Amino acid sequence: MKLDNIKAHLIYNPIAGPWDVQHAMKRVCSELRRHGWSVELRRTEKAGDATVMAHEASQVDCDAVIVAGGDGTVNEAVNGLVGTRTALGVLPVGTGNLWARQLRIPTYMVVNPLLLPETATLLTEATIRQIDVGEANGRYFLCWAGIGLDAQVTTEIEPRPRHTKHLGTLPYIIATVMVARDFKGVRTRVELDGSVVRGRTLLVVANNIQQYAGRLHLINEARVDDGLLDVFIFKGLGFSYALRHTLTMLSRRCLQDPKIVHRQARHIEVRTEHSVPVQVDGDPIDTTPVTLTAVPRALQVLVPHSAPPELFTPT
Repeated sequence: MKLDNIKAHLIYNPIAGPWDVQHAMKRVCSELRRHGWSVELRRTEKAGDATVMAHEASQVDCDAVIVAGGDGTVNEAVNGLVGTRTALGVLPVGTGNLWARQLRIPTYMVVNPLLLPETATLLTEATIRQIDVGEANGRYFLCWAGIGLDAQVTTEIEPRPRHTKHLGTLPYIIATVMVARDFKGVRTRVELDGSVVRGRTLLVVANNIQQYAGRLHLINEARVDDGLLDVFIFKGLGFSYALRHTLTMLSRRCLQDPKIVHRQARHIEVRTEHSVPVQVDGDPIDTTPVTLTAVPRALQVLVPHSAPPELFTPT
C-alpha cells in the first residue's frame, strides 16, 4: 500500500559520504511529488542542524522527515524526532549507512547517485512502525552505543575530510588496527537491570539492532521494538583479544564465546577504572561513566518492504 498525501521535509547533508549528491536531491523531490507527496528540501550547514530541522518539521505536523546523509546525520534527526508523531525515513548517502543496511535499503547509490530517486520510491511504499531507541547520558541513538575500543577509534578518526570518504571503511579498519595494538582494556563494572558483570574489557556494546559497525552481525534475535537493548561485553586485553572478537563476530558466534557476555537489559550503567570514550551511532559523545536506557517505541520510522521481518516482534 502506497503512502499518499504525505507532508515531508527532506533533510540533506551536503558533506555526508564521498560524493556530492546535491543535484540528485532535486530529482528525489520530484520523484516523491510524483507519488503525491508534499516535500520541502532543507540543507544542513553545521553539526546539530538536522536535530533542529527534524524537530521543526514535527512542530508543523510533517508526516515524515527523510534524511539524506550518513549515520551521524540520521542520529541527529532521531534526536529531533523522539516522542513525536513524525516518522523517520533514510536515503543512505554516507559511508556506513548502518540503519539503511539493517533495513536492506540498497546503498549502491553512494557510487551512482542517479539511483537515489529509485530508492526514494521504496519509501512511498513503506509502512510506518514504532521502534525503540537507546539513550546514553541524554543522547538518543538508533543503532548502537559503544564504550571503549570502537569509541576510541571514532574519537581519533571523526570528523573525516571528504577525500578520505572515497576509501569507504578502509580508514576505519586501519585506525582500528592502530588503536587496538595499544589498547590494553580497562577494568569495568557493568550493571544490567541490577545484576553486575565485572572484568577487564576491550569494548561494551549496547545494540538496538542486529548488526554492528556496518559489516558485522551480532545477534539474530535482536528486535527493535521489544523495549530492550542487547548488551555485549567483550572481555580481554590487548590486540590478540581484539582480533579474536572480530573473527568471532565475522563468524556470527558471539553467543558461543565465553569471553563475550551477552545480556538483554532496559537500564545499563558502565563504570571504568579510568575514563574511556563513548560513541553513539558512530559519533563520539562523552566518556565514562555512562548510563544507557532503552526507550520503548519512542520513534516512528518508515520501514520499506526490503526490511527483514525478524527485526520486529510479531504482531
